[in-house]
Amino acid sequence: MIPEMAFGKVLKEIRQENSLSQEQLGFESGYHRTYISLLERGRKSPSPNTIFQLATALGIPPSEILRRTEARVGRVRRRDIGERRKAR
Repeated sequence: MIPEMAFGKVLKEIRQENSLSQEQLGFESGYHRTYISLLERGRKSPSPNTIFQLATALGIPPSEILRRTEARVGRVRRRDIGERRKAR
C-alpha cells in the first residue's frame, strides 16, 4: 500500500475512534472538510505541519499517526514481497 493511502486509512480510523465527522475534524484542525476527505482517500499527501495540526485536533501525538501508518505500509509491502516469492 502506498503511504498516502495508508495515511488516509489511519486518519479515518482515528477520526472515527474519536467520533468526529470530517467537518468536525476540519473545524478543529483548521482545514476544510474536502481536504480531510482528500487525505482520507489518499489523494493528497500531508505536510509535517498538517500531521501535527491533525494530531493536535485528534488529541494524540503526531508519532502515533505515523507509527500506525508505517505499520500499515509495512504489512502490505511484506505481504507483497511474500507473494512475489511464491510466484517464482
